Amino acid sequence: MLSAVWLVPALPLVGFLVLLLVGRRLGDPLAGWFATLVVGASFVAGVVTFAGLLAEDAHDRSSTFRVFEWLHVGGLEVDVAFLADPLSITMVLFVTGVGTLIHLYSIGYMHGDERYSRFFLYLNLFAFSMLVLVLGDNLLLTFLGWEGVGVCSYLLISFWFERDTAAVAGKKAFVTNRVGDWGFLVAMFLTFLALGSLTYAGEEGILERAPDLSESTALGIALLLFVGAAGKSAQLPLYVWLPDAMEGPTPVSALIHAATMVTAGVYLMVRVAPILEQADTALTVIAVVGAATALFAATCAVAQRDIKRVL
Repeated sequence: MLSAVWLVPALPLVGFLVLLLVGRRLGDPLAGWFATLVVGASFVAGVVTFAGLLAEDAHDRSSTFRVFEWLHVGGLEVDVAFLADPLSITMVLFVTGVGTLIHLYSIGYMHGDERYSRFFLYLNLFAFSMLVLVLGDNLLLTFLGWEGVGVCSYLLISFWFERDTAAVAGKKAFVTNRVGDWGFLVAMFLTFLALGSLTYAGEEGILERAPDLSESTALGIALLLFVGAAGKSAQLPLYVWLPDAMEGPTPVSALIHAATMVTAGVYLMVRVAPILEQADTALTVIAVVGAATALFAATCAVAQRDIKRVL
């Protein structure tokens, strides 16, 4: 049952490719129903994988499904592999379950739009990217999904690009997220330099070997990863893109900027928790920035008149 994990990201990818080739022919509403069906099937595959995890003993609820070898350069070995554990599967069920409902809502919401099939093409690509992000068994694969959701965010925020406000909002989101992505990228370099690996699990994995890190190195990795998380999850000072992101269609606001993509930063912090434990200062910084962002955002919401911006 655990081997069904590869189907979780594969199904939205198939949906994206089919809509790319014949989306216009399918048109309204068939393109929407097809996109919804593949994300719903991905949710079913996630439930099957979840059931497989429950069947294992509590200490053995972690399984890696290797698809193929991706990079083998010098000391760097990276596979395209999916890590099924309680954290990743919880996120999978969340992303695919909520995603299916939002796809379903979009069928009617986008009815009559001249770029109807393209909207669902982007939604399926986003679902694939988000699932790669949460299922990747190494930092590089997570980063691939991380960049994918950033691109989809740009495409969907500025979907109605005829409006200047939407076009500007899309560019602002894209540029702001690049700042966060710089932090993630440098953190990967530092992690590989210190531990010689980017893989999460296993005896040679970075999570098992996190106690080997010196406090200063762990602090550097943790803070740089937090810069990435702050960009994606709109924490101070990289929050400026999120209110403007409401220029996108309402299903986009619901799927990306309320439910899934903005939780990617939270996921990343939980995933690298063993590294954070080696640097108490990083935990303090995360707590202070998170609390300050919550207070600041709630204060901003008091003065907003647009319900989506309030949320």
